[in-house]
Order: sequence, then C-alpha cells, then structure tokens
Amino acid sequence: MTTNENTQSRFPLWLIAIGPLVLLAALVVLFINTNPIQVATADLPPIEDLSIQRITLPDFGVIELEVTNAGPDPVEIAQVLVDEAYWQFEIEPASTLNRLQTATITVNYPWVETEPHEIVLVTSTGATFAGEIELAVETPAPGVNQLFGYALVGVYVGIIPVGLGLLWFPAMRQLGRKGLGFILSLTVGLLVFLLIDTLLEAFEVAELLPEVYQGIPLTLFVASLTWFAIMAIGSRQAVADRESAQGRRFIALLIAIGIGFHNLGEGLVVGAAFALGEAALGSFLVIGFILHNITEGVGIAAPVTKDKVPISWFLRMLLIAGAPAIAGTLIGGFAFSPLLAVIFLGIGVGAIWQVIVEVGMLLQRQAERDGENFISWTNSAGLALGIAIMYLTAFLVKF
Repeated sequence: MTTNENTQSRFPLWLIAIGPLVLLAALVVLFINTNPIQVATADLPPIEDLSIQRITLPDFGVIELEVTNAGPDPVEIAQVLVDEAYWQFEIEPASTLNRLQTATITVNYPWVETEPHEIVLVTSTGATFAGEIELAVETPAPGVNQLFGYALVGVYVGIIPVGLGLLWFPAMRQLGRKGLGFILSLTVGLLVFLLIDTLLEAFEVAELLPEVYQGIPLTLFVASLTWFAIMAIGSRQAVADRESAQGRRFIALLIAIGIGFHNLGEGLVVGAAFALGEAALGSFLVIGFILHNITEGVGIAAPVTKDKVPISWFLRMLLIAGAPAIAGTLIGGFAFSPLLAVIFLGIGVGAIWQVIVEVGMLLQRQAERDGENFISWTNSAGLALGIAIMYLTAFLVKF
C-alpha cells in the first residue's frame, strides 16, 4: 500500500480538505495578536477614510448625512462645518466609527432653498471630508402623493416608451425579409448604446461607494455572473430551436429582461436625482425620456415579427421591460443605495450583452440560410441607425 493510500485510509476527505483552511485561520489569528509589523507602523498616523453616502434635507433647517468609515482604522468625527462655519450636530449611534460602520449626522442649519451648500466633516486628527448639496430642496417623505408622483415618473420613463414602441409591431409584420433584418440590426444598435450607457452609469455610481467595496470590479463581476447565468439557461435550448416561434419568443424575453434591468438602474438614478433636487421634473425632460426609450419596444417586438403573438404576451413583455423603472424611481427617491444601484446596473450590463450576442447570432443564421453575407449594407445601416437614434435622443435627457 502506498503512502497516498495510507493517508486516505487514515483521514476522511472532509478533514483533509479543511485542514489547510484551519491552519490559515490560525496563522491570521497569530498575526493579528502578535502584530509583527507594529515596530514599523507605530509612529504612523491612522488611516482615515470617511465616505459620505447620502445627504438629505428632511425638513427646513435640518440636514442629515449618512457616512461610512471606509478606512481600516476607527474614526472620530469631532466637528462639522456648513458653508465654512462650525455648527452643532448630533450623531447616531456614536461619534467614533469602527471599520465599515455607518452613522447618521443631523445638523440644524437654516439652509436656503435652491441654493448650494458645502458640508465638511472634521475628524479628531484634523482630517477633512467634504460633501456638497448642489441644489437645496426638501427631501420627499414617504406619503401617498409622493409615492404616486415618483411612480408616475417611472411610468413615463419605462412603461410609456416601451408600450409606444410595441405599437409598431403590426407595421413591422408588413416588412419583407430584408426589412426584418434591418429592424433586428437596429435592435442590436440600440442595445449596444444601452450597454455602454448602463456600464458608464454603473461606473459613475460606483465612485460613490467606499473603496473597500471595489465598485468597478463589483460591477464587472456581477455583469459576468449574469452573462454566464443567462447562457446556462439558454444552453438548455438547442440552437435549431432558436429559429422556432418558441425560440424567437425566448430571445424577445431576454431583450425585455435586459431592458428591464437597464430601466431599473435608470429609475434608481433618476429617482435619486429628483429627490436631491438635481433635476427639474418638467414636461421637456419627460418627453425626452419617451423619445429616448421608445425604440426599446421595437427591440422587443423585432424577433417575433413572423409570429402571431397574443396581446397578453405583449402585456407581459411591457411589464418586464417597463415596470422596473417604477420600482427604481421609488427606491431611488426614498432609499437610494449606491451599492444596490451598482448591483442592478451590473446585472443590466450582463443581460444586455447576452441579448446582443443572441440577436447577432440570429442575424448570422438568417444570413447563412439565405446565402448572404452577415455584414451587409442593410445590417450595417440598421446598426448605425439604432446607435444614432439612441445617441441623438439622449441629448433631450441630458440637456
């Protein structure tokens, strides 16, 4: 009997597997207790990193800040300056924050509506961390009118544009083979824009997270997991089945899911912007969102233009793609979380990428079946037009 066989007979597999982990845990505990690098770091100041997660104005004359200790050492908040003047403040649960601990700071300050204000937190070591109120408006409190208003914003951002785009389905059914290829290529174009737009939004929100959360890697990690998960679900369906009515509906469903997560993340950002007074809820902005997102409905309907689809199916796709914008605006308006926004936007990136792959493969199979080149003038024109439409209508939203 060999040594390897003797070892396997003496010790069970689970014990062999966790043995190195136990030794690693013991080594970490030993390092923490003995701290062998204490001699080299004894004279260095503590590393302080306060992250201001959210600033709200719950009532006139009151400012609330949600802060997180993102550094490795405890931090004591000693003073608060508002517009370069020291003000008394209250902090819960305590003025000293341990690593990753969050506290709420309340400052009684007569802020001026629609005016900017700067807030600076001073720690016991003299380090400063600044936050800014770009436009002072009272933060909405949960209530029937407020909930209805933010839900209505979600309807404008998600439900109405997707629904209007789906209304083009009867006209799309009248198109010939090349016309349908053009619409599918246009769908890829708008999805490419949504992919880049969602990714950039995720990176922008990730900057609000404490560095310890690694916002940008977290975005890419969530996007990759979502992509792999959707591929695993789709692998259950044979490639040949993708040309069937059921397969085309599956692709349309993927498009609706990808757009839904994009609209959820978009709703989070829009709701937070409205709550903080950084955007004016005017008719021009609402019209901009409708024009910008109307092609989303076209993208959902494009794969099933050859099929007879019941109205109930369109209603389901409308809810999947558009309703998340309502949830996003409500969460963003009343309980915005940068971490939650990064996760949802990351899911949207992964889902939209896989949809681009699926629609691209559908176009390629159709071209091979017809004996044509996949990269044709028709497909190229559709792709370019889809990107151009999304890019130009984005001016109405960003204006």
